[in-house]
Amino acid sequence: MGMDFKGRVAIVTGAGGGLGRLHALALAQRGAKVLVNDLGGAVDGSGGSVSAAQAVVEEIRAAGGEALANGASVTDFAAVEAMVQQAIDAWGRVDILVNNAGILRDKSFAKMDMADFRLVVDVHLMGAANCCKAVWPHMVAQQYGRIVMTTSSTGLYGNFGQSNYGAAKLAQVGLMQTLAIEGAKNNIRVNALAPTAATRMTEALFPPQILDALKPEAVVPAMLVLAHEGAPTRTILCAGGGSFEAAHITLTQGVHIGLGDDAPEQLAARLAEVTERAGEQVPQSGAAQGTIEVQKAMAARG
Repeated sequence: MGMDFKGRVAIVTGAGGGLGRLHALALAQRGAKVLVNDLGGAVDGSGGSVSAAQAVVEEIRAAGGEALANGASVTDFAAVEAMVQQAIDAWGRVDILVNNAGILRDKSFAKMDMADFRLVVDVHLMGAANCCKAVWPHMVAQQYGRIVMTTSSTGLYGNFGQSNYGAAKLAQVGLMQTLAIEGAKNNIRVNALAPTAATRMTEALFPPQILDALKPEAVVPAMLVLAHEGAPTRTILCAGGGSFEAAHITLTQGVHIGLGDDAPEQLAARLAEVTERAGEQVPQSGAAQGTIEVQKAMAARG
């Protein structure tokens, strides 16, 4: 196996089962020391026990690897800091963070309780932010870090009944974009993985034959690429069923209309030109949008 992780220390959240478990096992198999985090709760986030994480640790140890269990909730920043310190105390560094922990509270937006909206955002977005914040100073100090966010096609493209989950998942992409920029000078690369996989979170959504085609093992190679020393940065990698794609947030060429009183009418009339995707680009930062717009405004002035 050419892609090894010997000497690396990884934290994988939500790793007591499903995709997180496979991430932890794959990293360990390729030489990483792995802190296996899992609250041990149900899909909706209720309950909790460290036994799920401990079972994965035993699997890793039985295969000759090194691992530790942790039962912290990613929503508890103090507990997350203690989790990171646990890895530092044991192995002296943290090289890789895979933000995989998540829950579902699906319902159409009209019927959704806002407490369920808030909880899902808290686990997915604030959970990822808490973990990133806790590992960040260590990665800066060692001038090395690889962070993998787990986004979703629901966040990228929408899905009925998952407004809370989609909002939280796309927010992780926004977090990735800025952390990748801020971490570049310290060799911290930040990416996002959008998996399509049959896990306990998706088993009710698909018929058996589709679930069989979407084995979660097929997603793991994408995680390994994003967590490896040779990883890209600011990449949204999609993976499922053995196929891999990249998603991009792009900016079209657009048109300059100016500030005239009829600007709204002109925009409405030319909306097809504005949304035309030929020649679209992926800006290198948020400031690029403003730069492009200023350039067009200045050019229009002659």
